[in-house]
Amino acid sequence: MTWLITGGAGFIGAHVVRAMEGAGEQVVVYDDLSTGDVSRVPDDVPFVKASTLDGDSLRRTLDEYQVTGVVHLAAKKQVAESVARPLYYYEENVHGLRTLLRASADHGVRAFLFSSSAAVYGMPDVTLVTEDTPCAPINPYGETKLAGEWMVRATARAHGMATASLRYFNVAGAADVQLADTGVFNLIPMVFEKLTQGEAPVIFGDDYATEDGTCVRDFIHVVDIASAHLAAARALAARAPGTDLTVNIGRGEGVSVRQMIELIGEVTGYGPDARPVSAPRRPGDPARVVAAADRIHTELGWSARHDARSMVASAWEGWCARHPQARR
Repeated sequence: MTWLITGGAGFIGAHVVRAMEGAGEQVVVYDDLSTGDVSRVPDDVPFVKASTLDGDSLRRTLDEYQVTGVVHLAAKKQVAESVARPLYYYEENVHGLRTLLRASADHGVRAFLFSSSAAVYGMPDVTLVTEDTPCAPINPYGETKLAGEWMVRATARAHGMATASLRYFNVAGAADVQLADTGVFNLIPMVFEKLTQGEAPVIFGDDYATEDGTCVRDFIHVVDIASAHLAAARALAARAPGTDLTVNIGRGEGVSVRQMIELIGEVTGYGPDARPVSAPRRPGDPARVVAAADRIHTELGWSARHDARSMVASAWEGWCARHPQARR
């Protein structure tokens, strides 16, 4: 098969491209470079700079490269921005996906893999979040991902595609410094930034009903995310038309914000300087969101292989490559 990977120049997308190409899959990268970096794309991988909102470009690309499968990662993904600009997020994430699905259906694409998110669950009051946990997103970003799952599932039934939606939990780490995340939107790079600036990391809320009072999350290495995409793509290639699969991608293990900050202090050498200060809770932060990862193991034979320390260590190497003064 030939796979079109939208968003393949982004942080997660570039790891998926590397995993799939390294395993011998034929891939084509499609990215508008609004947040991606073309230097992440291997020289021998075809690259098309365009938006998923551009139906003509999508159709030309699908035809030119005789694409038979799509891995759709291109999306806007900042929760706060989605609250401030909901129509922009619906345009990019929902209309962009609709345009891509329309072109894919017209072209006869056989398999479609959708990058979803744990944000579809909202604030689940459960110890482990299963794929059957009710979806109740609390922000426009999560709403666009849930709407995307609906569209993908309906398209599978109507047009005979084999489809899957992968619900990511908290992605971290890097395969190497060239593929490291350059954004500062998630916990680990936010702590790196504070330490580099000589400031204390911040914990938003230390009075949750958890063991140490801070939020608990399921952190998953981006290399594991990439290997899950490879496993899902290969499974879809062999599945019957019209079938759909929805699975969590997580480790099934929770790490609290305080524990993660302590681990960052150990790995980076900042130690006592990583002692956090507490701030009020942020609206909408659930106390605990940890994946049940049984279904993906049963369906795809996949399990996460990397622990929290390896995530922090690899992310720190990428950070120091861009901020050499941070290293101790």
